[in-house]
Amino acid sequence: MSRSDPRTRATWRWGGAIAALLIVQSLVVAGLFWVLANGSHRRMAERGFVRDCRDLAAIAAPARPAGVRAMLERDIHRDRFLALFAADGALIEGNIARLPLAGITAHGSVVAEVETTELPGKTRDTARLVICAMPDGSRLVTGVDLDDAEEALRVVERSLAIALIPAILLAIGFGLAAGRRAARQVDAVRTLTARIVAGDLAERLPVGTDPDSFGLLCAHINAMLDRLQMLVTEVRGVGDDIAHQLRTPLTRLRARVERGLREADTRAGFEAVADAALAEIDTLLGIVAALLRIRELEDHARRSRFAAVDLARLVEDACELHRPTAEDRGIDLTCEIAPVAPVEGDASLLMEAVSNLIDNAMKFGPANGRVLLSLRHAGGAVVVTVADDGPGVPRAERSLVTQRFYRGRQDCEGAGLGLSLVNAIADLHGFTLVFADVGSAVSLIAPAQV
Repeated sequence: MSRSDPRTRATWRWGGAIAALLIVQSLVVAGLFWVLANGSHRRMAERGFVRDCRDLAAIAAPARPAGVRAMLERDIHRDRFLALFAADGALIEGNIARLPLAGITAHGSVVAEVETTELPGKTRDTARLVICAMPDGSRLVTGVDLDDAEEALRVVERSLAIALIPAILLAIGFGLAAGRRAARQVDAVRTLTARIVAGDLAERLPVGTDPDSFGLLCAHINAMLDRLQMLVTEVRGVGDDIAHQLRTPLTRLRARVERGLREADTRAGFEAVADAALAEIDTLLGIVAALLRIRELEDHARRSRFAAVDLARLVEDACELHRPTAEDRGIDLTCEIAPVAPVEGDASLLMEAVSNLIDNAMKFGPANGRVLLSLRHAGGAVVVTVADDGPGVPRAERSLVTQRFYRGRQDCEGAGLGLSLVNAIADLHGFTLVFADVGSAVSLIAPAQV
């Protein structure tokens, strides 16, 4: 890949950003280490200065010079400076010839040059010093030689400098490697989306057995693609169903209109042809509307309309609505309604589902038979059941009757969408559509309300 290639530019951007971040981190860590090392020596020296001032101030004035000499004799490494000066600046005891600076106080240590008196071959040296006042007016100068400290700091600086070289190289290498990996991952998503745009919905991103953050993102993208593919397949299925199911009625309608126009020779004949065509068109429009309604319910687009629904009132209204039709067909429609708690849902959709179950029972049950509509509690759930005197749906067809356009009996009117619509409404509400093991009872089971 050339430097002008977008993937190469992305790699350099990602790698450069990560490498810069790691380099800055290394420099900050090295700086903090150096500051801490330098500050540690200073704090340790100042604690010793405070101890010297406190201990010598506690000694009586006549014995204080002997105390200074004793402390110097215990300094076997010859790295301490300690001297006691009179109020007029004259040296009383110690290894410093004169007061270094008049402005040095006990409130903080400073680095200054001192004139030494007991270091062979040296008359001046650099030290960290503190001057503190004694109770009798004399002044104590206490300090420590900086040669060893400076050498230690130089060792620290060299060590940090040497360590920073491989750290920076590792940062650059890791940054480029991580950048290439990130660029490959982003490129995989880009390639996948390009294939999806081209129409290939079967492509998926690879996800390992122990995915990292990007792997989890890939898993979520794959789940989204699964859902998208399912929805597209369902939409295509609806289109295929419409095309398949409307071909025959449209062919029949065209033939009927063509034959009617050819055979009709009076105004009444033409009107009869037009009425028949309109009736057939209304049937086709009803099929299309039912399919679109099922699609809407499957997308859960109506959950925003949910409210508390009194199922007892709803079932009673459905029973009264179908009672005249049942009487005209000689069917005994019986309703057994028990008080139940309200459920969350869409009242018009639930009424439609219950009405479809009643229509199916009256349509497929025996003539002059009995249809029972019941509402009851069962194990904490609310159950709406519709049963007739017939044998019910055969067990082999129960997984088919909820599919669009499936009709177990071809001698009955309808497009085979009734139970598909009921199943879609039940799924929207979280209900379960259940067929009895024996008999014709079909139930809508609402989960217990929390």
